[in-house]
Amino acid sequence: MSAPVVYRTQLQGLERIHEGKVRDIYALDADTLLIVTTDRLSAFDVVLPDPIPDKGRVLNSISNFWFAKLEHLVPNHLTGRALDGVVRDAHQRAQLEGRAVIVRRLKALPIEAVVRGYLIGSGWKDYQSSGALCGIALPPGLPLAGQLPQPIFTPATKAERGAHDENISFETMAQRIGPALAAQLRDTALRLYEFAAAHARARGIIIADTKFEFGIDPSGRLTLIDEVLTPDSSRFWPADTYRPGTSPPSFDKQYVRDYLETLDWDKRAPGPKLPAEVIARTSGKYREALERLTAA
Repeated sequence: MSAPVVYRTQLQGLERIHEGKVRDIYALDADTLLIVTTDRLSAFDVVLPDPIPDKGRVLNSISNFWFAKLEHLVPNHLTGRALDGVVRDAHQRAQLEGRAVIVRRLKALPIEAVVRGYLIGSGWKDYQSSGALCGIALPPGLPLAGQLPQPIFTPATKAERGAHDENISFETMAQRIGPALAAQLRDTALRLYEFAAAHARARGIIIADTKFEFGIDPSGRLTLIDEVLTPDSSRFWPADTYRPGTSPPSFDKQYVRDYLETLDWDKRAPGPKLPAEVIARTSGKYREALERLTAA
């Protein structure tokens, strides 16, 4: 039997403290939260009206896979607690199966820790106009989607819902969170990317770029939080069809973005409805990413 489609949750007896573009967050107690990954999809910072079946379960599974895989590099926010201790209703637990985790409440850092290994998206536009990527000078003549000489760290501020993240310099980040923590965050993000990129490449996926989020635990340890290395927080490209100079297809919502670009839509809410074919193709892309990444 297929998993239920979940667009929005309203759990009995629990306080929902945040509804993001994809995730619903509930307060459990002073130390823990319940995070539910729904099937909502956002494009151009607008949450679309149609859910993508299985998307939330896939994203949660990919994140949990990476949290376990990367534990030797950085601790994470997972508690390992089961849902049956906090969600009493059996019907609601079934709705959350595979898409919810109980995590520690931590002090989230106000930084998107972005690591780029390839020249694409806004980075490509920046390079074309300035010869640099977020202020970091690059060699001349790099092609679209070309691999960078080495992965680079380009932090950004975390924007409110409906707004865009803003790229900042490492120096600005250091002023905001302190130079020692800034250096630790940068070095950890680069190590995580390099380890994950090698794992994914061996399974036919190029991780072109990604963003991490971190928090600080009560003992002051840098801790990985939120989602990690999913198709929503990263660009995944199939390695077998990758060609520098062209924009590769992605294992994510790019198929939806490409469809939306054909419409007469001003990229403001409310978003347009999606055709059944676009929904099905997008759902399949997410599932394929999970299957490839977790293959032995």
